[in-house]
Amino acid sequence: MAAQLPLPFETASAFDRDDFVVAAGNAEAVAFVDSWPGWPAPAAALFGPSGSGKSHLVHAWAKQSGGAVLDAAQLTFDAVAALDETRPAAVDNIGTGIADESALFALFQDGRPLLLAGREPPAAWHAALPDLRSRFAALLAFPLWAPDDALLAALARKLFTDRQLQVPEPVIARILRSIERSPGAVRDFVARADAHALARKRPVTVQLVGELLDP
Repeated sequence: MAAQLPLPFETASAFDRDDFVVAAGNAEAVAFVDSWPGWPAPAAALFGPSGSGKSHLVHAWAKQSGGAVLDAAQLTFDAVAALDETRPAAVDNIGTGIADESALFALFQDGRPLLLAGREPPAAWHAALPDLRSRFAALLAFPLWAPDDALLAALARKLFTDRQLQVPEPVIARILRSIERSPGAVRDFVARADAHALARKRPVTVQLVGELLDP
């Protein structure tokens, strides 16, 4: 398939469940999310490195369950009070700072379905409230591990597609041979390649990727 010139449209990540790339390193977490509403516990956690798909799964579950997604850094009692008391809730980016730990503990106490996500395992999430630390330690938790070659390639294709770009397979191979082998690095490089191509009004090709890798 021929490469396309990038168009100056706003980029929007696709967070639907069907857009999530399933592989060995995340299959257990995906299976658990997909088992909703038959969860064995009302609260659970996802954890893994940046770019591993935690936020994607959180939003996919929220769409499936009718839940609200809250960021830990903006979690306050006002935000919790604004929710219907029976509505499921997801809290993303746990471990990077919780605006109000008491508000998060209130979500645990009211018994609503709750999905949390952070980089570290829940037992390692910092909390000043002893009761909240206990809740973290007791969570049913599912890892999203570092991806293999197939997943990194699929992720790169998806990220380009999110930017309305179709790139040939040699471009994907060139990227994966040369950058850090992590989802975050793939995400950042795709953004750089898109911006570079847009600025020069050129398609994303092996040559353009080489210019970024070997300036």
